[in-house]
Amino acid sequence: MERTRQLGEMILGVALTVGALGLSGQAGAATSGLANATFAGGCFWCMEEVFEEVEGVVSVVSGYTGGRKANPSYEEVSDGWTGHAEAIELQFDPAKVSYGRLLEVFWRNVDPTTPDRQFCDRGHQYRTAVFYHDEEQRRLVEESQWNIEQTKRFEEPIVTEIVAASTIYPAEEYHQDFYKKNPIRYKFYKFNCGRKQRLEDLWGTTTG
Repeated sequence: MERTRQLGEMILGVALTVGALGLSGQAGAATSGLANATFAGGCFWCMEEVFEEVEGVVSVVSGYTGGRKANPSYEEVSDGWTGHAEAIELQFDPAKVSYGRLLEVFWRNVDPTTPDRQFCDRGHQYRTAVFYHDEEQRRLVEESQWNIEQTKRFEEPIVTEIVAASTIYPAEEYHQDFYKKNPIRYKFYKFNCGRKQRLEDLWGTTTG
C-alpha cells in the first residue's frame, strides 16, 4: 500500500509539473504580443519577398497548407493531389502593422481573378487564398474583398478562397528565403513568369 501511495504521489507531481509548464508556455505565447497570418498567392518565393519587406513582420515561412496530406514534399504538392497550396505563414507585431495593412499588401501582389493559377504557374496548388486565424481576421478579409469588389476594378469575379487556417507544413529548407539565396535565378523566374507585368496591369505600379 505504501509503495502504491508513493507511486500515486509521484504521478500527481509529474502531472502538476507538466501542467504548469504547459500553462507557462501558453502564457508566454499570449504575452509575446505577436499574431499569425497565412496567405497563398502563387509561388511562395515571391510572397515571402514581399512580406519580409513589411515593417512589423517578424518572420515569414514558406510552406504547404489547406490540403490532406501531412508533411508533404514539394514534389507531392506540385503533382496536385495533396490539395495543399503553396503558402506563407508570418508572425507580425500588431503594434507595428495591422492585419488590414497585411491584407492590402496581399491583394496588391496577387491576381485574385484567376482560379488555380497565378501568372505562369498553373494548378490548384497555385490558387490564391487567405487562411484566417480567428473570426476577427475573417471579418476583415471579407470586408476587404467586398471593398475591392465595389471599385469595379476587375471584369472577372474575385475567386480568392477565404478559409480557416489549418496546419502549415514548412517547405524544404532550400525554398526558405529563396530570393536571397538564389537572386539571379529568382529574378529570372519572376520576370519570365510575368508577375510584375500582370500586377501592374491589375493594380498600377504600386504593389505594396
